[in-house]
Amino acid sequence: MKEQTQILNYIPVDKLTGSISVPIYQTSTFVQDAPGVHKGFDYARSNNPTRKVLEDLVAKLENGTNGYAFSSGLAAIDAVVKLLSAGDEIIAVDDIYGGAFRLFTHVYEKFGIQVTYVDATDAKNVAEAISDKTALIWIESPTNPTLKISDLRAIGKIAKENNILFCVDNTFASPIAQKPIDFGADLIVHSATKYISGHSDLIAGLVITATEELGAKIKFIQNASGAILGPFDSWLVIRGIETLNLRIRQHAENAQKIAEFLTTEKLVRNVYYPGLKTHRNHEIAKSQQKYFGGVVTFDLVIDDKELASRIVSGTKLFQLAESLGGVKSLCCLPCEMTHKSIPAEKRYQSGVTDSLIRLSVGLEDADDLIADIKQALENAVKENATVEFHKN
Repeated sequence: MKEQTQILNYIPVDKLTGSISVPIYQTSTFVQDAPGVHKGFDYARSNNPTRKVLEDLVAKLENGTNGYAFSSGLAAIDAVVKLLSAGDEIIAVDDIYGGAFRLFTHVYEKFGIQVTYVDATDAKNVAEAISDKTALIWIESPTNPTLKISDLRAIGKIAKENNILFCVDNTFASPIAQKPIDFGADLIVHSATKYISGHSDLIAGLVITATEELGAKIKFIQNASGAILGPFDSWLVIRGIETLNLRIRQHAENAQKIAEFLTTEKLVRNVYYPGLKTHRNHEIAKSQQKYFGGVVTFDLVIDDKELASRIVSGTKLFQLAESLGGVKSLCCLPCEMTHKSIPAEKRYQSGVTDSLIRLSVGLEDADDLIADIKQALENAVKENATVEFHKN
């Protein structure tokens, strides 16, 4: 079967009632036949029938053994880090999600877990950073927000040779475009808030494991820590997955057109999108992604925060907001929004300049979205007569 058929076939018909839609089991506890004798459910923190459908579904989507649903993407990341012990080290991609950086740096470093950030676009940098304390390699591919691509096969091989856990944040690609377990990942995390749910109406996180052994460990952490996803939000994520394949295809088609348009604009210095042949790791992206995603980022010929702010405030179809991956297009200025918690020096080292603008390309007509960006750029130029049109 083709993947869209598989997705719909994976979602079960309710055996009790025949409901075509997964029922929402809005309950905190379950009646037992005798002490410890029940139908697989005893308390909703430990398990819930609606959540279990979602967890089984995402495991299948990612070719994993087990899936677990959390109350947010950061809760999912937190569960993975809890596999480690004091004294362990993480090698993480340098262009990292701001929330993950905050969690690693301000929470887990004080518990004795050290983090080394490397440019993972070259797998050799990852290999050279490994020490006898390295316990986890943490990769986003594509990264947030500069859309760097890592060679997952190469890094997976490095991790296996050194007996190190390999986790991939697959949020930007989604399991439709990329399946990291196929390339050697041990764990996958998602902010299901983004493409997987797809409608900007919930907060959720997912962890998928490559083995039953790792699955049991994540399950223990999920139950012990309690950051579970509720039944109604689990149902909403399931509903989003029903159209995930169709949405990802259109997101990527629109994003490709917008990225190509931006390369022609005089005010734009760099355009970051894996689907462009000029992207540093375009060929690697082609080898491991079915689609190139729905996020496009770009910066300006003058690195001016105020100019960039006027652009993102001047769009009409792209709404100025945090997050991404929904059906409606969004834009943001990472230096003041998603990546504000990262020190400016570190931001610049990973390519997140003051003028970098991130677009989450939605499902509106691509021509309308291009016209919206064009008018925002033109109006920003009219307000700033000092702009010089030159590219390095």
